[in-house]
Amino acid sequence: MPLPKAHDRMVQFEIRVHSQSKLPRDVSNIPGQFAFSDERSAADRRASGPVAADPRSAARPEKPAKAGLGPRLEADGYKNGNIGQNNQKIINEGKIIVKHMGSANPAADIHDRYAQPIDYELERNEQTLNELLNDCSDAVLHKFKLGMGRKAILVYISGQSDMTLIDQQVIRPLVDARGGSGSRKIERGDERKSSSEAAWTGASENGTESGEEGDPERGGRMRLAESMPVAPTKTVFRIGDLLEEVFQGNPVLLMEGETMGISFGLADWEKRAIEEPMAESVIRGPREGFTETLITNMAMLRRRLRTPLFKMRPITLGRISRTRVVIAFIESIAPKELVEEAMNRLRRVDVDGVMESGTLEEYIQDNPWSPFPQLLATERPDVATAALMEGKIVLLVEGTPFSLIAPTTLFAFLQSPEDYYQKFFIGTTVRWLRFLFFIMALLFPSMYVAVLTFHQEMVPTTLLLSIAKSREDIPFPALFEAIMMEVTFEALREAGVRLPKQVGAAVSIVGALVIGEAATAAGLVSPIMVMVVALTGIASFMIPHYPIGISLRLLRFPIMLLAGIVGMLGVILGVILLVIHLCQLRSFGMPYLSGMMPDRRNDWKDTWFRAPLWTMDKRPEPAVNDVRLHSPAGEPKRQGEDRN
Repeated sequence: MPLPKAHDRMVQFEIRVHSQSKLPRDVSNIPGQFAFSDERSAADRRASGPVAADPRSAARPEKPAKAGLGPRLEADGYKNGNIGQNNQKIINEGKIIVKHMGSANPAADIHDRYAQPIDYELERNEQTLNELLNDCSDAVLHKFKLGMGRKAILVYISGQSDMTLIDQQVIRPLVDARGGSGSRKIERGDERKSSSEAAWTGASENGTESGEEGDPERGGRMRLAESMPVAPTKTVFRIGDLLEEVFQGNPVLLMEGETMGISFGLADWEKRAIEEPMAESVIRGPREGFTETLITNMAMLRRRLRTPLFKMRPITLGRISRTRVVIAFIESIAPKELVEEAMNRLRRVDVDGVMESGTLEEYIQDNPWSPFPQLLATERPDVATAALMEGKIVLLVEGTPFSLIAPTTLFAFLQSPEDYYQKFFIGTTVRWLRFLFFIMALLFPSMYVAVLTFHQEMVPTTLLLSIAKSREDIPFPALFEAIMMEVTFEALREAGVRLPKQVGAAVSIVGALVIGEAATAAGLVSPIMVMVVALTGIASFMIPHYPIGISLRLLRFPIMLLAGIVGMLGVILGVILLVIHLCQLRSFGMPYLSGMMPDRRNDWKDTWFRAPLWTMDKRPEPAVNDVRLHSPAGEPKRQGEDRN
């Protein structure tokens, strides 16, 4: 077994003798810190005598041997994993077992200990957990004895588990197993056993073990897990898996002489109630939205898709946060290439923590330099369900109510759930109105600056004279005036969002009126410019999804600069560059302008207008031929590679 690498740091190893030969003297040349323990059988110890002490230990007799581990040796730092061919040969021959015990680097130490299997000695497990959970004041290691006299430890996090159920359904049945208090008795001849004890020993009516053939003890362990009045239960075999369950709120039971733990599904913590999404409110439609609890979000989707074809594939991301993410899809509808590409992109994400779905979105999107959102974020379960039935995937992230839908198109950001809950001609009219105001929110200030600066002949004479009269006392050019008003309006809108709900709306509205009136009276801006900026702001409020609205707000400024420099030619140039970018943009391989380019007449029923539902008898084409694109998160990890 090769030793783990360590760079410029002291490491510790535990060496257990398991052969009949004495401990080789060559091992004393291995630099590092070791603990020796004799694990040979009694016959081997009688045949070969005691373990030979290392020469270095004799030079320091003042250091007492640690109980149960034999003489403790110390040496200079072990560097770069170079232990020499001689010593490596000793280890490879199986004469000793070398086990990493710790390091000066906490992150590397935790990485190694996560892969460590659960030891059959309860004291070793307790020591490992105490070292890993040092200074974790919310972690509890509750020691007690089972009814059959065996020692046990229940590990849980205070505040994340249901203490009442832990006491009633875990500790009390195990402690009362011998006496049978509160547990069903099983008669076997003259012996009476409780259900918990019988399950542990695997007793059956014929007196044989009820476990798997050739492994009766494992069968007894499984019967114990199955007999507990807790659902669900899960067995874990590594320290890392144990801590994963504990940090998710599930208490884990460890028992003396067992190399496994039993996790009980008793997670319980404070969570927000289901409420209507404030950012996606509708007049008619469901009023419930996702919450920060992943299990609740999964349940809301399952309640709408009651079919075994609806799959939810989990993955854990974040070296420190260990955030759970679920990929939801319908197996018979979503293309396999799309699901596999989503899994590959998620496996590339190698960060300390994933705090929100926006963090994940930045890592898995196709083009990180594009101002346009390439995944649709929604808080509404009905929107996520509709996307799933169109063959898309939904990413649910623990700790946030916003789910991510992929792939998506530009037209999806201009659609509202209410379009499908009203009559089709009402939905179509409102959708066309959004298209008009989408263009207006992007180009209206720029066109005003271009016309007023370079193309006055395009304005009717009466209107031109009125504009000239209102601007005769304005000291600034139209471009500077427009940029100043746009920046002020954006600042007021951002302040209204960040302020408390009770005063935010009032401050934004009153502030806009007061500042606009004061600026006009002071001769800093013209009244018509205030009106242009106000209409532009109202147009941006027509966009149903906030991320696409932010993109339009950013793109307004460079187009205004082009308009102020070269007039309408600058506006046209900006639009051409924008269309070229949108034609090249992809969302998980799907063209961002899908439905328009490439031209799919069948998709027109749900892009340019909202056709009657009885005519939309075909799903949108998936268009995943080019789904395997490069992602900014880096190369994918190999399957099965440890992400800890």
